[in-house]
Amino acid sequence: METLTPKILTDVIHSRPADSYKGTYGRITLIGGNRNFGGAILMASAAAVYAGAGLVTTITDASNQGSLHARLPEAMFADISDFAQTQELVKGTDVVVIGPGLGTDNQAQAILANVFSAIVPDQALVIDGSAITLVAQDHLALPQAHLIFTPHQMEWQRLSGIKISSQTETTNRAAVDRLHATVVVKSHRTEIYTADATYQNPLGTPAQATGGMGDTLAGMIGGFVAQFHPTDPAVCAAVYTHSAIAEELAQTQYVVLPSQIAATLPTFMKQHEAKN
Repeated sequence: METLTPKILTDVIHSRPADSYKGTYGRITLIGGNRNFGGAILMASAAAVYAGAGLVTTITDASNQGSLHARLPEAMFADISDFAQTQELVKGTDVVVIGPGLGTDNQAQAILANVFSAIVPDQALVIDGSAITLVAQDHLALPQAHLIFTPHQMEWQRLSGIKISSQTETTNRAAVDRLHATVVVKSHRTEIYTADATYQNPLGTPAQATGGMGDTLAGMIGGFVAQFHPTDPAVCAAVYTHSAIAEELAQTQYVVLPSQIAATLPTFMKQHEAKN
């Protein structure tokens, strides 16, 4: 297992060319946030915007529209109950993030199946939170795409069948290979499993132990993947950045809020960009 270092930042984050425009930095669509868990998709969407994704669309419950526009006017809104519109928006995007605040009821199942049916092979699909639980419990067939799962250890247990106490690099690798996906197993020392390698994030702080932290990471991963290539280094850089910002904030704070990590992203990324 390889340990990530600050080098991953300058390997991935590059200064922006003068002749770029918003389309240069990718189109990302985030899907989730039922009536009870709208905050999750708002945090994920904010992370994608602040990470620098060019165009961000949030497909969520209509009850969240006012909050989204008030907190994040940079993001476009679509109603999650409009399945036809969702299909069109998903087909026109580079990266899809699904799961934050989605829930696990029948409506969530139908939404997830609808999105999976619209995914095409050249897209990246970040599957997070309750979407992972739905995939595991319903044994859903996965679409052809660059799949990125972002489970915490219990969600990984559901998806892989490996008990938390038995989650080792060897057992995890075998399960990842069966999924044909990149998997970010979130823990005290998060591990990233790609097709060719395994990485450990050496950073992290107990100040991160608060609701919404994983939603923010999912949005960051989507934002990084939308604009930086290849995909797997972008995932690693997002994971490292998430914890590096948290460690900096935790020097003077007892708890680090997910929204603070998102808000710090533009400054942090500027400090660590590689000059072209």
